[in-house]
Amino acid sequence: MSATTGEGTLTVEGTVHVGRRGRGGRKELRDGDAPPVPPPGRVPRVARLMALAIKLDGLVRAGVVKDYAELARLGRVTRARVTQVLNLTLLAPDLQETLLFFPPVAGREPLTLKDLQSITQLREWRRQRRAWRELTAARGAGANG
Repeated sequence: MSATTGEGTLTVEGTVHVGRRGRGGRKELRDGDAPPVPPPGRVPRVARLMALAIKLDGLVRAGVVKDYAELARLGRVTRARVTQVLNLTLLAPDLQETLLFFPPVAGREPLTLKDLQSITQLREWRRQRRAWRELTAARGAGANG
């Protein structure tokens, strides 16, 4: 940023952008370039559920919550629903990573939790990967692990 003065005038050069403080907050000028625009679409539900499963599993392992039943009570959902979500942690690590970084979606979700439940029941990661490839090929999900 530079400033020059002449006969009673001040010229300031620099890069600024208009930002908001919080949602619906007041507009304010900020120094520097605007932050990058996020890609269109939203984070897929299965990606959010995978992240939630990892977080909840960590809470149980760290002893912050006693068990899945306590998670269900705290989250006001059934124990079965908690189990469905936490079953995602049974997936092969590369499949978990693929889910976490699934591309943004604008319309219908390419995969659902229900689609993944049968894969989580396969104990061998090699078989999980084969079932994953078949599922994503059939759905045209485009994220092959």
